[in-house]
Amino acid sequence: MTAADRLAALDALPADTLCTRAEHALKALVEVMNEETTLLRAGHFRRASALTPTKAQYAQDYVGFSRAIQRQLGRLRREAPDRLATLQTGHERLALQMAENLRVIATARNVTEDLLGDVARTVGAQARTRTYGARGTVGSDPAQPARGIAINRAL
Repeated sequence: MTAADRLAALDALPADTLCTRAEHALKALVEVMNEETTLLRAGHFRRASALTPTKAQYAQDYVGFSRAIQRQLGRLRREAPDRLATLQTGHERLALQMAENLRVIATARNVTEDLLGDVARTVGAQARTRTYGARGTVGSDPAQPARGIAINRAL
């Protein structure tokens, strides 16, 4: 099935079916984002990152249904105006959940970077020369972080 065939199949769905599928995709996306946010707040980064593929799939599903709704908006306004209003409310809640999720992700990332930077500085300070050279100066920069510690900024 080509992309055009998939789009045509979505566009041909009855209004109630299209709205129901969009609502299910929206609900699943909100739930997984809420779970991810909760795990990140609790410091369970690995468990939260395991949700990424599921979250991406739900987001892709929801975007597909949302675009179909946008394409069929005139028809859906006539055939299912109450369902559209429900979807709009759900979409607004999703926007709030996404904003909260992004705040928590940014906080987790900043905390992780700060911790890794502190570790690098501490290890670097322990590895520095503690004696004076012939000119009476310390052989290395005490503020220099340890070499070989990398920070993955992908989170």
